[in-house]
Amino acid sequence: MTGIERIKEMDEKKLYIKNMVCNRCIAAVRNELEKLNIEPIFVNLGEVGLRETLTPEQKEKLEKALVSNGFAMIDDKRSRLIEQIKTLIIQLVHYENDDLRKNLSDYLSEKVYLDYNYISNLFSEVTDTTIEKYFIAQKIERVKELLVYDELTLNEIADQMNYSSVAHLSAQFKKVTGLTPSYYKKIRDNKRKPLDEV
Repeated sequence: MTGIERIKEMDEKKLYIKNMVCNRCIAAVRNELEKLNIEPIFVNLGEVGLRETLTPEQKEKLEKALVSNGFAMIDDKRSRLIEQIKTLIIQLVHYENDDLRKNLSDYLSEKVYLDYNYISNLFSEVTDTTIEKYFIAQKIERVKELLVYDELTLNEIADQMNYSSVAHLSAQFKKVTGLTPSYYKKIRDNKRKPLDEV
C-alpha cells in the first residue's frame, strides 16, 4: 500500500461532525455510535476515529441519528477544515486556557499543518467572518460564562483570558455585546449563546 493510499484509508476512517462542541456532544455522539454497534477509536470535539470504514448503510443510519441530535457529518474537505478550525478555537478558549497565551495563527497552523494565510482566507470565504472575529466571539462567550459563575474578579478573568488589561477586556466585551461586563453581571438575563451558534 502506498503512502497516498494509506492516507486515503485513514481519512475514510475519520468522521468530521458539525456542531459537536462540548463534552455532552461527545457523549451524545458516542451513544449513537454504540446504538449502531460502531466501535470508535476516539471521539473528540468535531471528529470521530473509527476502527473500520463504514458501510454505506451504516453511514446512512449514523447520519440520520446525528441529524436527530442536532449534528451533521461533513463530507467535503473545505467544510471539514472550517469545522476543524472552529473546534480548535472552541477547545482553546473553553478548555485549554493555558494555550491562550500562544499566537493564534501559529497555534492553528501547527494543528492543521497548513499556512495561516490559506486557512484564514478560506475561513473568511466560507463563513463570511474572520478567524479573529470568531475567536473574539468565543472569548466573549467564555467571559460571559465566567461572569455568571461569579467566582473570579474581572482582573482574574482578564488574566485568564489573556487580555492585556481589564480595560481591553471591557472594551472588547462592550463592542461585541453592547454592555459593560459589570452591567452584564448585574442583569444576567442576557442569556449566553450555545457555542455552535456563536
